[in-house]
Amino acid sequence: MRKTIFTLLCIMLTATVFSQAPAAFTKENIAVNALLNGTLYTPIKQSKKPNLVILIAGSGPTDRDGNQKMMPNNSLKLLAEAVANNGIAVYSYDKRIFAQMAAGQLDEASLSFDNFIDDAKAVLLYFKNQKKYHTITIAGHSEGALIGMVAANGNADAYISIAGAGRPIDEVLLEQIGKQAPFLKEEVEKDLATLKSGNTFELKNQMLATLFRASVQPYMISWIKYNPQTEIKKLHIPILLINGDKDIQVSVNDAQLLYQAKSDAQLKIIPNMNHIFKEIKGDDTENKASYTNPDLPISKELPSVLTAFIQSL
Repeated sequence: MRKTIFTLLCIMLTATVFSQAPAAFTKENIAVNALLNGTLYTPIKQSKKPNLVILIAGSGPTDRDGNQKMMPNNSLKLLAEAVANNGIAVYSYDKRIFAQMAAGQLDEASLSFDNFIDDAKAVLLYFKNQKKYHTITIAGHSEGALIGMVAANGNADAYISIAGAGRPIDEVLLEQIGKQAPFLKEEVEKDLATLKSGNTFELKNQMLATLFRASVQPYMISWIKYNPQTEIKKLHIPILLINGDKDIQVSVNDAQLLYQAKSDAQLKIIPNMNHIFKEIKGDDTENKASYTNPDLPISKELPSVLTAFIQSL
């Protein structure tokens, strides 16, 4: 019955998500603690307790809007606005590294994947303690999908993975290197095996500094130990798995792997949507160009699918 309601809501909302009047919500900066700042989007018209979705950004120095310094695309901002226009509250926050950089206290070598899991739990607890939301859903994008998956266990009312990997990060990285720089694959495989054993190593090939510089190796060790297929089995709440078939970073196969591990989840593959939610009808050149185009709209189907799922809880 829940799947039927979810499907019907998706159909009804697809045509209306972007036709609603603008500014059907208010925006407020909310500091959960000294390290976590974000934007709360609150629908203006509410007849009852609203549902809340917490958005968790992907890898790297990605802010609450889904942007990095050289890659402004407004992916999370556009998604938050569209969902808020549908009557669902949204909180999207900056990673702790932004507060640390602003204070001149960023120590990359001290960061761990578990820090970001703890941050997601802190955000969730902050809003749960307010007791003013009907349900609270965690929605993680890319790396944030795994962070949210672990944080949601025993805490959230529902969980959404958007372009989340279905394999440990070492397998994902090895596949990407095999496609982009096959001549480095053997070396990368050895380095990843060392990190997976819990040990660091001296990096000799500076071509791999972005991946394996000394200060980032402890973070990689903490990340590599998590297997999404194992973690998702621990969840006993409604789950929605989303991927776009134009995603050149995380394939549709990853969403299907998560679905195989948790077959009672909802699985939605969105046609022509890429990794940052933009609609792509051309080739990889158009796809890559979208990463630096903040004015390019996101897929119309994505916010409608999220809204339908949350409203069906």
